[in-house]
Amino acid sequence: MKLTILGGGGFRVPLVYGALLADHAEGRVTAVTLYDTDAGRLTAIARVLGEQAANVPDAPAVTATTELDEALSGADFVFSAIRVGGLEGRAADERVALDQGVLGQETVGAGGIAYGLRTVPVAVDLAQRIARLAPNAWVINFTNPAGLVTEAMSRHLGDRVIGICDSPVGLGRRIARVLGADPDRSRIDYVGLNHLGWVRALHVDGRDELLRLLADPELLGSFEEGRLFGVDWLQSLGAIPNEYLHYYYFNREAVRAYQDAEQTRGSFLREQQEGFYARVKDPAAPALPAWDRTRAEREATYMSENREVAGVGERDESDLESGGYEKVALALMRAVARNERTSLILNVRNRTTLSVFDADAVIEVPCLVDANGARPVAVDPLPYHAVGLVTAVKAVERAVLDAAESGSRATAVKAFALHPLVDSVTVAGRLLDGYTKAHPGLAYLNRP
Repeated sequence: MKLTILGGGGFRVPLVYGALLADHAEGRVTAVTLYDTDAGRLTAIARVLGEQAANVPDAPAVTATTELDEALSGADFVFSAIRVGGLEGRAADERVALDQGVLGQETVGAGGIAYGLRTVPVAVDLAQRIARLAPNAWVINFTNPAGLVTEAMSRHLGDRVIGICDSPVGLGRRIARVLGADPDRSRIDYVGLNHLGWVRALHVDGRDELLRLLADPELLGSFEEGRLFGVDWLQSLGAIPNEYLHYYYFNREAVRAYQDAEQTRGSFLREQQEGFYARVKDPAAPALPAWDRTRAEREATYMSENREVAGVGERDESDLESGGYEKVALALMRAVARNERTSLILNVRNRTTLSVFDADAVIEVPCLVDANGARPVAVDPLPYHAVGLVTAVKAVERAVLDAAESGSRATAVKAFALHPLVDSVTVAGRLLDGYTKAHPGLAYLNRP
């Protein structure tokens, strides 16, 4: 079985390959093709993968190419993990937004909109090529903003594209551990959009244990989200939000912290990864240990400004474990390729799951997965406070998709202005001007 990874020179690709190395079952991936436009990054990551596979006799064969059609031909699964504009683009997204006094995070607010406007045209082209060159392939989308990009690709690939994110899984596992439950035997009721969702229940052996957590202030304040949002706010909500909701619930504080920081997250990652890729250019330098050290630093500093706002300091060791997006991807691939029925939280088309959205809106909810793909399960309606946020953000996503298709400047301004973390038509125009200057690729937004 062939797996093609678009963005194969990306820093997190070794996580995926590491998961594949641990899979020895029949029907596993035997060939991995890495595609990237940056040959230097491809070479570096291929070196890391080679060292990972050194003592694994049946390791999937790895090839690297800068030819897209060659990479897609014959693929059974395609992982899309591209970053249009690279980390330089992310750093610019953050800085333009902060200069206007609004949040520039890569998936939330102005930064997410700018990233989407750059990425959607490329993602649409990829979807069209996949439909032509690998029509039977399943596409697993990692590319951020994941919900928006998955929806753009679904217009050409239908249900054969599925978006994934490890945030809900990581949150569910942290809650289960706090409650003394086995995360692998727990099931969470999670609903929303990508990076905009809430855990409303955690079922262990058929019992909802979340109420016990919410009723115990000491227990509730003992893990990452409890410290980040505060016990009182979580008890008021009656749910545990995805960590990205900190940008909404504490927006002014987050913007101030990012403005006061020595450098933005994108700038930090850009410098960090430039150092990594430069070090592994030396063929005598071990690539895997350098990658491991860089990854550990990356995880430890994740959302550091938000934790500063909450006054919670560095991340606890127990909170460093993510949901393991590579594990989610492998579980999804196994379920589809081997018809191993499972339940996963995924980004899929709504169908009739949430009445506030139309059938084609991509949402993030628990899904049943088998050889026929992923189907969202029935969930309870959203409370009004959640309806307001998710419908506002979905309206922004739809405006981004419309602007990317039409090239309309007015529609792009509308996307910025409608976002609850921008909420100003004047600022929206300034943001688009700033982003167009920073990213020549946005010059396509030149129609009325």
